[in-house]
Amino acid sequence: MPNGFMGKILRVNLTARTLKVESTSEEVARKYLGGKGYAVYMLYQYLKEYESKGISPADIDPLGPENVLIFATGPGTGIPGFPSSGRYHVMTLKSPLTGSIGSANSGGEWGPFLKFSEFDAILVEGASEKPVYLAIVNGEAEIRDASDLWGKNVFDTCRTLKKRIGGKNTSVMCIGPAGENLVYIACIMNDEHRAAGRTGLGAVMGSKKLKAIVVSGEKKVPVAEPERFEEISKRCLDALKKNSVTGEGLPTYGTAILVNVINTAGGLPYKNWQTGVNPNAEKISGETLAETYLIRRRACWGCPIGCGRVTSVKSGPFQILSTEGPEYEAIWALGSSTGIEDLDAVVKANHYCNELGLDSISMGSTIAAAMELNEKGFIPEEDLQGLNLRFGNSAALVEAVWRTAYKAGFGKYLALGSKKLCEIYGHSEISMSVKRLEMPAYDPRAIKGIGLNYATANRGGCHVTGYTVSPEIIGLPEKIDPLTSEGKARWVKIFQDFTCVVNSTVNCLFVTFALGAKDYAELLSAVTGWNLTEDEIFKIGERIYNLERVIINKYGFDGKDDTLPKRLLEEPMPEGPAKGHIVELEKMKDEYYKLRGWVNGIPTQEKLRELEIEL
Repeated sequence: MPNGFMGKILRVNLTARTLKVESTSEEVARKYLGGKGYAVYMLYQYLKEYESKGISPADIDPLGPENVLIFATGPGTGIPGFPSSGRYHVMTLKSPLTGSIGSANSGGEWGPFLKFSEFDAILVEGASEKPVYLAIVNGEAEIRDASDLWGKNVFDTCRTLKKRIGGKNTSVMCIGPAGENLVYIACIMNDEHRAAGRTGLGAVMGSKKLKAIVVSGEKKVPVAEPERFEEISKRCLDALKKNSVTGEGLPTYGTAILVNVINTAGGLPYKNWQTGVNPNAEKISGETLAETYLIRRRACWGCPIGCGRVTSVKSGPFQILSTEGPEYEAIWALGSSTGIEDLDAVVKANHYCNELGLDSISMGSTIAAAMELNEKGFIPEEDLQGLNLRFGNSAALVEAVWRTAYKAGFGKYLALGSKKLCEIYGHSEISMSVKRLEMPAYDPRAIKGIGLNYATANRGGCHVTGYTVSPEIIGLPEKIDPLTSEGKARWVKIFQDFTCVVNSTVNCLFVTFALGAKDYAELLSAVTGWNLTEDEIFKIGERIYNLERVIINKYGFDGKDDTLPKRLLEEPMPEGPAKGHIVELEKMKDEYYKLRGWVNGIPTQEKLRELEIEL
């Protein structure tokens, strides 16, 4: 068993109701680390097996029993002193929202506690006829009846199972009503308010009638060189403390500190991306959240940053006495993108997203698309069933969230995500998405590198695939001009490859504001005993990114899909610092493909051989 790992993977077949324990492969871990990388490798093995049986990847039903869910930790997860190591990664062969690979990441306690329960990963195959949950306690796993849990919200499910299982280091991951109802933008929740949010993986879990996975254990993760690790850890933690973002900005204001920062740069999408300047951004900013709503901050397991917010709305129609968040992305999606400046309503809508199990980014973006469709007269009044979806309508926002989770009235259309919604009403261009995944809170007309990243991200419109906002806006590791397309291809590739390493380690992306590939090479070497170099770190990340691209190529995605919504390519920014700018995507994409060794969005055989990817 390699150090940094527990050495066991649990294979669960819900159709046959069987459990099988397999060994974690050190050979695979050495090439792909853990977390996302190991999951991508395993997903590719499933595709090869299906193809050998004559099953085409294109024919895989995202909500069918042939789809697979993989929950994976990495060699950094659950190790005290490994910076912000309280995360796990979840992947599926195909997302119901996008038709591409499904991928999401979450913090909290569930990831470390899965390892403490003696497993590195869980593979879920098939589908149960009746609701079930999986219990893993100190190395023993059992499939149990969940009939009494089906229909419960996220908070009730987490609390019920945590009390039922008891014990030390117990955590619950589950779906809410949105996942049960196969809503395409449903997410997987853990520890009540933490979300593996993107690509609709809650619906995949719901299709398998898997309500929850509860983990509990006390096993410690082995470290190859404890004294060396302690020395490196101390230096890295000190760097995080001294960094202006991880040591001051995020602890004080949470991720919502970005609201004013991005708005000042002219890149905060407003009213479904019609502009990048929100005239009332201050009303929904991190500063306002901290001053008026904050009770205390909350950190994930092993995190020295503590960016999580425990909040409340003390009175009024959107009163909620205790909740968590909203984070920057949720404030933008549910607030700025919908034209809503009432932070009370945004907090309440975000609370419902957590309670019901919905991706707040896709939820807010889909509501915003519906608002634009409605204001332009494209939605018949009878379809709305009394829902007044117009920009700035706080009550409509909050009601639309619960309607989506239960597919009630117009909610059945919102449940499909923005792309399918807009296609139904004949205006797909109003969906601000890439590969059918709604883009997050950065307008690339003002931040050019993030536009290239959105276009080329394997899972679709995603900022955390390659967060070039860091150098373009924040100035880390160095400041670059956000309004130029020059040199952005190089930055995007670097960030995408390095992020694959972070998501495979698995720890929090926020630490990369202060730590780089050299730090990761040293931390992982001390944990595993592999003596990794900085160059090897980047090669591992590049290998993961390319194999993931091979998978989406099998689904029919290629260069034609590496694009952006027409609005960003053809409609100049109407105001602010980026006034007059569009995204010069093709120029950046050509350079990016050359750096990647891809032709039309497809890795060449030469590139795959160079990365030692065996197909």
